[in-house]
Amino acid sequence: MHSRNCAGLIVLCIAALGGCASIPSPQIDPPAATIAPAVENTPSMPPAAAEAEPAIAVATAPLIAIPKKDLWMRIRGGFRLADLDSPRVKEHENWYANRPDYIRRMTERSQLYLFHIVEEVERRKLPSEIALLPMIESAFNPRAYSSSHASGIWQFIPSTGRYFGLDQNWWYDGRRNVLAATNAALDYLEKLYRMFDSWELALAAYNAGEGTVSRAIAHNRARGLSTNYLSLNLSAETRNYVPKLLAIKRIIADPGAFGLTLNDVPNKPFFTTVEIKKHIDVALAARFANMTVDEFVALNPAYNKPLITFNDNERLLLPTANVNAFIANMRRYGDRQLHSWQAYPAKKGERVDKIATKFGITISNLRSLNTVRETKGKLASSQLLLVPLHPTKPLPTEAQIAAAQFDAAPSFSIGSTASQNYLVQKGDTLFALARDFGMSVDALAARNRLVDGAIKVGETLIIPGSEQKGREGDVVPVSIDNSLEAKTTPLPSLAQATAGKEISKAAKPAPAMKPSFTAAKPSFYTVKRGDTLASIARSFQVAVADLVRWNKLGKASTLRAGARVKVFVGKQ
Repeated sequence: MHSRNCAGLIVLCIAALGGCASIPSPQIDPPAATIAPAVENTPSMPPAAAEAEPAIAVATAPLIAIPKKDLWMRIRGGFRLADLDSPRVKEHENWYANRPDYIRRMTERSQLYLFHIVEEVERRKLPSEIALLPMIESAFNPRAYSSSHASGIWQFIPSTGRYFGLDQNWWYDGRRNVLAATNAALDYLEKLYRMFDSWELALAAYNAGEGTVSRAIAHNRARGLSTNYLSLNLSAETRNYVPKLLAIKRIIADPGAFGLTLNDVPNKPFFTTVEIKKHIDVALAARFANMTVDEFVALNPAYNKPLITFNDNERLLLPTANVNAFIANMRRYGDRQLHSWQAYPAKKGERVDKIATKFGITISNLRSLNTVRETKGKLASSQLLLVPLHPTKPLPTEAQIAAAQFDAAPSFSIGSTASQNYLVQKGDTLFALARDFGMSVDALAARNRLVDGAIKVGETLIIPGSEQKGREGDVVPVSIDNSLEAKTTPLPSLAQATAGKEISKAAKPAPAMKPSFTAAKPSFYTVKRGDTLASIARSFQVAVADLVRWNKLGKASTLRAGARVKVFVGKQ
């Protein structure tokens, strides 16, 4: 990972952006750059015109003879972790076996990243169970975010991420970068294995921290007790951590024994690395690759803003089948500007209305784009704000962007989920709510007849259900008990990873088993200043509707700092 220091942000201020970190994000639906020539939709590449410095480059790798077998088979062949003599493994097997839809969604999401992870695990000669670790960390949700502020498929907390070189700034969060985070996670696991000489203890330390496990070992050693994983006095979460992984291992090893059938995963790379040397809007990059924004972000989830700024050859991940179209479109645009955003270093005391006027947007849009820290219409502190690059040019609407995109996805019918009401809390923005509920900003605004995108604290918004016609690539929010649920849809080139498909047409229902563990008990969370129902739900990986139901919240209910919120996080 290249360095992404804050100095680079200054160059991006007002005028021609100049090199800092990269950035699109699942956080908001980014607008596209000015729609210019038609986008090439075919993989054919025109002859390279005289270009002083190419704006893109495709990473090449030596051809390797890959056995012609399914990736699951390859993973099974590398299993090396010993089974644990613990009833917890069986408990977690039952939990997963009773949730075939959860397993289906999780394994479908994994298809984007799993080949790369397996390659890295094998290159380091690690047990292949390690490649399955994101299943229990994040369910392969690249946007997973925990109550302890862990992020990405490998769930790094900020401090550990920084220690392993994962940059985190206004533009970018390296913990969500699939390549960088995978490398960091495997580095960390190797370090822990060298420290404890046991994979069970290394995994426990990955979950709880090396200091916690070291202290537990020292405690037992001082009393002449065993220091193996099962003997240590660890938290319930850490005591269940290794059994969860072993339960997943058993299901992958023999899914039929649990009434499940896994779709085949091709034993070949899903994505190719492409370097870019120009700033580009996320939406435009997705158009160039013939992808929806959600599909693009699923492979490139590290960016916090709707703009990718290159820095020392920024690398994007694209489906291998889409690379040539992306290259052709980048070349066709030549030296034209591909970005429509910039960072503005606003000063403490600046008037919010004057900033909005300066950049040709409404105050409500400025607030929707940014979490504006203000007091009586003035900035309470200096902060970077995302604003249009060309104040005189109106930004294209989402409808205009959609109309300009290559329309290759057939329409499909999404299963019905009921609409729900949401009470706007302090700190909410339309972009953040659209992201949290897995829908576009325009769709949320249209359903609530919001003319300029402005929302007010205490206002009730209608969150539409999914009984509607959509396109492949639309976000379909799904709620599942105590799980991390993805809000991205699989890429079209994954044959089996399409919305609404079962694990297999031949899949048998999971055997009806009663979990051998007790039902979940409620936990209580103390509301902090700035919390919203959506942010609390995201932290505990539950649905907003469940929070409302558990706490008997009405339309007029508000969250107050210090209040206690009941949360059922369940036991796996």
